[in-house]
Amino acid sequence: MRVLVIGSGAREHALVSALRRDPAVSAVVAAPGNAGIAQHAQTRPVDPCSAEAVVALATDTAADLVVIGPEVPLVLGVADAVRAAGFACFGPSAAAARIEGSKAFAKDVMAAAGVRTAHSEIVDNPADLDAELDRFGPTWVVKDDGLAAGKGVVVTADRSAARDHGAELLEQGHPVLLESFLDGPEVSLFCLVDGETVVPLLPAQDHKRVGDGDTGPNTGGMGAYTPLPWLPEDAVTAIVDDVVKPVAAELVRRDSGFSGLLYAGLAMGSEGPAVVEFNCRFGDPETQAVLALLESPLGELLNATATGTLAEVAPPRWRDGSAITVVIAAENYPGRPRIGDVITGAGEGSGDESAAVLHAGTALREDGTLVSAGGRVLNVVGVGADLAEARTNAYERIASIKLPGSHYRTDIGLAAVENRIEIPARQERDAEAVAVSSTADGDTRS
Repeated sequence: MRVLVIGSGAREHALVSALRRDPAVSAVVAAPGNAGIAQHAQTRPVDPCSAEAVVALATDTAADLVVIGPEVPLVLGVADAVRAAGFACFGPSAAAARIEGSKAFAKDVMAAAGVRTAHSEIVDNPADLDAELDRFGPTWVVKDDGLAAGKGVVVTADRSAARDHGAELLEQGHPVLLESFLDGPEVSLFCLVDGETVVPLLPAQDHKRVGDGDTGPNTGGMGAYTPLPWLPEDAVTAIVDDVVKPVAAELVRRDSGFSGLLYAGLAMGSEGPAVVEFNCRFGDPETQAVLALLESPLGELLNATATGTLAEVAPPRWRDGSAITVVIAAENYPGRPRIGDVITGAGEGSGDESAAVLHAGTALREDGTLVSAGGRVLNVVGVGADLAEARTNAYERIASIKLPGSHYRTDIGLAAVENRIEIPARQERDAEAVAVSSTADGDTRS
């Protein structure tokens, strides 16, 4: 099987690495890829958002399977064009990708499916912003209603900061989504979905804020770990049965059946799981940790999903232990990053090592020098018998990498290692109470 992977980040590097471990995959081409991917797979230039260009490349590479990594091409309908051209494609249609592309659409789907989520209101007129803000708080969650690469959210107890963010979005012509807080720690659950067939992968936890202790602005993600030692054993089954399957069935009912990776971001609160958001693709950086523990052939799983035969494939198998990914970011990220700085000590990444290096925003100069080319530059993925060992392996590897001005969080997975994460106890509630309450941990995604 020849596989074409569309994308250029560490998520795609992880996908390529896992696909290369599948004996049924004879060749992997990544487009446009990055300097790290190019070390062990062919890379080709392409505009991921051009359906015509992606179809032409799939034809030129004789792809048996096309895997679309980023969300923007999916929302724009690139997967539809690839399928229409006769290729198996892992990634939802534009209609189904609205589950991520429009938070208002996602809220409507969840309401119809009876899935718990935060109370929300859409504001599309600046004149209404103050009155709507008064209906929320004392902690405000203000989101861009569209795609924002993980950085379109402000969670704050400062009403003026909430208002400023909402006003800025409206000035840019973007509708604003106001949400109530959700209590409890976050869980990212990836599910392979083929219509109404749902197969969960390992649960993970992302770290969105730029600084240690969950401080500073939101980012695209500064690190993640899997599995979650604090999550009850039956939690994944409950999330699949109560959240993912009802949403998948509702999309089918709307003639927008989902095919690909449906990513549920949830807050595990005192009233049970509540959805913070859905994404229509593998999440970044959680994918890097999750795939490091996958023993099943990834190509088989993705191809079965793409061809409507997921129900016929054995459930995924996982290696024992834990995995963690830590993002090394460029100076000034998540603001405008400095690029072009020389990177040393990165070496070649491999998902089979105790600490692998995956490339996100990198490039090669004409003389072969590795330089930074984006905000999130590298991911270091550590694996170990437990989370503490995985953390040690990752951070020891990071110490050997040099990038001027770079920064990373030192506390990825630390709260779990120190047993500081707890799901709030269920409390008796008045029948008139709002169905879903709130917390900062549950509302840091976009």
